[in-house]
Amino acid sequence: MVSAMALQDAILAALSNGESSGYDMAKAFDVTVANFWTASPQQLYRELDKMETAGLIEARMIQQLKRPNKRLFSLTDHGRATLRGFTIRAPKPTAIRDELLVQVESMDLADAASITVNVQNKLKASETKLKRYERTRSHLLDGRSERAYLAEADHLGPYLTLSRGITFEQENIRWCEFVLATLEDRTGAS
Repeated sequence: MVSAMALQDAILAALSNGESSGYDMAKAFDVTVANFWTASPQQLYRELDKMETAGLIEARMIQQLKRPNKRLFSLTDHGRATLRGFTIRAPKPTAIRDELLVQVESMDLADAASITVNVQNKLKASETKLKRYERTRSHLLDGRSERAYLAEADHLGPYLTLSRGITFEQENIRWCEFVLATLEDRTGAS
């Protein structure tokens, strides 16, 4: 379950990069904010409505031909102040909550073959996500070196969080490969 306050902070952070529709924000969450936060489109839309009511964001309607009208959201002064307040407090400690780790932990008393398939699926998903993140990084760099980008970019946050997402997926891949190799060694040795 996504904490409403934490989702609010993630939305404020996403809108700090500029105005966005709910639809575009949901797509961007998959590429940018997903490096560190997840939310379903339904959760996102509910939270946007609450935040608008609270005066943290404002929406303007865009009339569209042959498509439904869309609302573009942007931060209000109150939203910017709330985001600034969020950034000065110490974050809560990170805690890993991963069902796959619970499955692997109980592997000796469980269905090891199914768990192996789950690890293989995690590996594939992490490889896919890593490729998407690397394409995003390449797009952001746009032919510049990382050093040049970091010295010149208007917005550093998205790149820095993307870098964390890349490192996270690389580690997921290493761990999955380690688990699979260990299981193969064990079953091959019996």
